[in-house]
Amino acid sequence: MAQTSHPRIYVEKTLALIKPDAIHNADEIEDIILHSGFIILRKRKLQLSPEQCSDFYADRYGTLFFPSLTAFMSSGPIVAMTLARENAIAHWKSIIGPANSTKAKGTHPECLRAKYGTSDLKNAVHGSESFHAAEREIKFMFPNSVIEPFPSKEATKEYLSRFVNPTLLCGLTELCKHKPPNPCIWLAEWLVRNSPNKPQICEGPVVEEVELQRGAE
Repeated sequence: MAQTSHPRIYVEKTLALIKPDAIHNADEIEDIILHSGFIILRKRKLQLSPEQCSDFYADRYGTLFFPSLTAFMSSGPIVAMTLARENAIAHWKSIIGPANSTKAKGTHPECLRAKYGTSDLKNAVHGSESFHAAEREIKFMFPNSVIEPFPSKEATKEYLSRFVNPTLLCGLTELCKHKPPNPCIWLAEWLVRNSPNKPQICEGPVVEEVELQRGAE
């Protein structure tokens, strides 16, 4: 019997780059990323050619600093990461701060660009500007990535209210009644036992196969 497929919850993703000027601080920056609630889904260290940098920053072609940007980004290795969490794009942008590192030191001294960058060009890190930019940039750095459609907050809330919250609320109520010494393990086992999506086993009569004998009786 075919199972009913339920809507899935998608977590927003963004691309993060540690640029050549901050590559020696990569471990520190990754620690900050993890302590900020992100999951690093994919990571690779690479060095782009000037042509690849031109393709990556194609939307800035024709600007005065485009030649300097592509030359700088191809001057040494970078670290590319796909980050995931709720509101990943906006949260990562708030952590890295304004594009100009010199100005950021005065207005946002705790941001990554203020800490590790030195100028408007050499500003240590990159973050995607929007969901569509993140989709394109992640595909560029990780060609085999699958970018899933991102649902609205209303769709996510509806999914939780229909398929998660009712069972979880019952489990938490039972947890409070029993007060076990290992509440997380107890709740996990309770959810396994009481999941409404458990396969249903129907008991019935056992049908034995009878081997038919060929030939005359």
